[in-house]
Amino acid sequence: MSFKSLHHILGAIENQAAWQASQEFQRLLKCWPSVVGVAVQAQTRPISISRGVLSVATSSAAWAQTLTFERQRILQKLNAHLGSNLVDIRFSTAQWQKNPGSSRSWYAQEQSVAWKEHPSRVVEGTSSPSLNQKAQLKEPHEAFQHWAEGVRERSQHSPLCPQCQCPTPPGELQRWAVCALCVVRQWKG
Repeated sequence: MSFKSLHHILGAIENQAAWQASQEFQRLLKCWPSVVGVAVQAQTRPISISRGVLSVATSSAAWAQTLTFERQRILQKLNAHLGSNLVDIRFSTAQWQKNPGSSRSWYAQEQSVAWKEHPSRVVEGTSSPSLNQKAQLKEPHEAFQHWAEGVRERSQHSPLCPQCQCPTPPGELQRWAVCALCVVRQWKG
């Protein structure tokens, strides 16, 4: 068995098509945000390149359809940016939820963070009923009563909106000085 130099082995690996495609895909990932913009980048995730076709996961079918109409423009920008010969882009929601190494998608994680910072969010108390109690609420009237009690309990310690005197999440008062409903009335006004 003859030993080959590390330089020789790395050269052989770099010449393999899979390695070159991987390098091209890594370059594409780096330039994707600047090519499509921040708003589109938040709703898309490039998945792979196969035979010159870029596959991109989208957060919704509406995004997939909208971007399909824009794919030629995006394709031109990508090819100019990368100096490559991509021939097409396929947008789909099919692989949006997949995230290697995580049971939740990064999109779901982003949404969770966004909700935690939302001004209308009310932090739940620890007095929520157990699963057994929830399972026993079979009648619609009982379920409604349980829901109404929960709302009353959560809003009991909330500050009041200075305009309508309804319990209001503190974040709404900090943001608008009134509750969200009063803000909407003002905007429509």
